[in-house]
Amino acid sequence: MKTVGIVGGIGPESTIEYYRFIIEGYRERNPDGSYPSIVINSVDLHRLIDWINAGELGPFADYLVAAVERLARAGADFAILAANTPHIVFDEVRQRTSIPLLSIVEATRDQTLALGLQRPGLLGTRFTMQGRFYPDTFAQAGLPIVTPNEAEQALIHEKYFGELLNNVFLPETRDKLLGIVNQMRERDGIDGLILAGTELPLLLRDAGGDLPFLDTTKIHVERIVEELLR
Repeated sequence: MKTVGIVGGIGPESTIEYYRFIIEGYRERNPDGSYPSIVINSVDLHRLIDWINAGELGPFADYLVAAVERLARAGADFAILAANTPHIVFDEVRQRTSIPLLSIVEATRDQTLALGLQRPGLLGTRFTMQGRFYPDTFAQAGLPIVTPNEAEQALIHEKYFGELLNNVFLPETRDKLLGIVNQMRERDGIDGLILAGTELPLLLRDAGGDLPFLDTTKIHVERIVEELLR
């Protein structure tokens, strides 16, 4: 059996979701009563936030490379970063680690294509919404990425770091974010929405109605389970 290594703690609540979903997905695909082999390295979220706020991506990447290598020494055959924002340095980290990394962005792009979406919107932290890693990865498949306007991004980012990462999920925040989604649908013509923050599904899961919501955590987990069983 392969072992998956998880760089977790970014944030803790979504890491719990990863653990639970991997076990559920594995047992659905392999109903012999066994469990998947998982190693988790929970890193210091605040250190990462300080580096990214300061634009210091070098130490940010170094820290993640060290975290993945620790998983490799613990016996992981492949690894994942259990959050979207750290994928801002994913390509560099992937090149420098001794075990393969599975990208949440690549898995989400493939699922977007499978659903036939042409104009997906994206919510996440400001770093994710303003970063190039989603647009560049999706451009490889000829897909655009639509993000909220500047004021909407500021609100989402504030709620993400002020509430969601602290395990606070308020109905009024849910309503505000869904209001932004409706504006993007009317103003920008989005035909689906990527929840590109692994805490966002905890607040918005099953809220899409007839607009497809892509839960990047679950999409990533499906790819992880496939690799575990390969």
